[in-house]
Amino acid sequence: MSHHTAADRASRRIRYGLMSGGLANFLALYYVQPLLPAVAGRFGVSASESTAVLSVATITMAVALLVVGPLSDIAGRVMIMRLSLVGSGVLGVAAAFAPTWHSLLAVRGLQGVALAGLPAVALAYLREETPARAHVRANATYIMGTALGGAAGRLLPGPLHELGGWTGATATVGGITLLSAAGLWVLVPPSRRFAKAPPRWGSLLGNTARTVRDPTLMALCLVGATTMGAFVGLCNALAFRLEAAPFLLGGAAALAFLAYPVGIPAPLAAGRLATLRGRGPAALVGVALLLAGVLLTLAAALPAIVAGLGLLTFAFLGTHSLVSGWVSDRAQRIGVGAGQAAGLYLLAYYAGSSVFGALAAYQWQTAGWPAVIAAGAALALAAGLLVILARRFDTG
Repeated sequence: MSHHTAADRASRRIRYGLMSGGLANFLALYYVQPLLPAVAGRFGVSASESTAVLSVATITMAVALLVVGPLSDIAGRVMIMRLSLVGSGVLGVAAAFAPTWHSLLAVRGLQGVALAGLPAVALAYLREETPARAHVRANATYIMGTALGGAAGRLLPGPLHELGGWTGATATVGGITLLSAAGLWVLVPPSRRFAKAPPRWGSLLGNTARTVRDPTLMALCLVGATTMGAFVGLCNALAFRLEAAPFLLGGAAALAFLAYPVGIPAPLAAGRLATLRGRGPAALVGVALLLAGVLLTLAAALPAIVAGLGLLTFAFLGTHSLVSGWVSDRAQRIGVGAGQAAGLYLLAYYAGSSVFGALAAYQWQTAGWPAVIAAGAALALAAGLLVILARRFDTG
């Protein structure tokens, strides 16, 4: 069957439905980040230990992506996305009433598995259902939804926590996820162009091996890991830095994340630059801005720190939009399943979040903010080198 064109009603429903889903996905995953000091106080754990409430979800999500991506090649895209959001919403509400630290971690781990369904499938669905000329725009629209979710995840929890404590904030986020699931269920139409793949596990393993052996895809996966690690690590540690001397902002530290919405238009801006100059040069610009944002947070003045966070967010979201689309495009050109390639990219992406997010909190606890910045700058430089390698390898 034909693609959904940019002008038809179904195409608009796809864009809005996946924006809604992306918003809920990132909100449910990251709302705990500005609440890490509150989590540490409520459950009696240290700053570095508190990051487990985020890391356990990203780790289980990363592992689940290995299964969900290929599963969507067999079972279809839309139902997996629907069930993903419903399941994560239900588990989000359950997390609000977790009585102990370990029970909270168990629920968050299960929620990570549920959350894997949407990001593993969304990009493959967009590539199948929209014409090639609309891929960059469609991908950017979805990433904008995740950016909105990231913004909400940083800005809503503070006021919600002030009003209703941990239970009220967490239950509200779970309810928003369920509402977004309903929106996706109603708006996103069934696939037109999906071709069910039989469960040939030998072929699956062969495609995985081809993906891992492709230097372009591996370089792009590592770009995802390093840029996500730099971004999440700095944001994790920043919540603690702003509550400590000399800032002593307490719960008001979450207001620094008002800079996050600066990144919402980044995917569209990056897409326009990629159209003019190519994905590789546009991604290098994004990485350079990422490094600048990291270094700007070295400043002692709060306005400069907020500006650095805004620049970091803009650069990260723009780069992620470009690189994730590049992965899907490369996978199609070398004959690797789109869902499988997206799953491997996101595995690296969320592994970077888990590992470097926890490391940054530990560095803050043991060596202070300069150590956090040094690690973030090193990751940004590594990402730049990996983009250069991806451009060099991507000749076919």
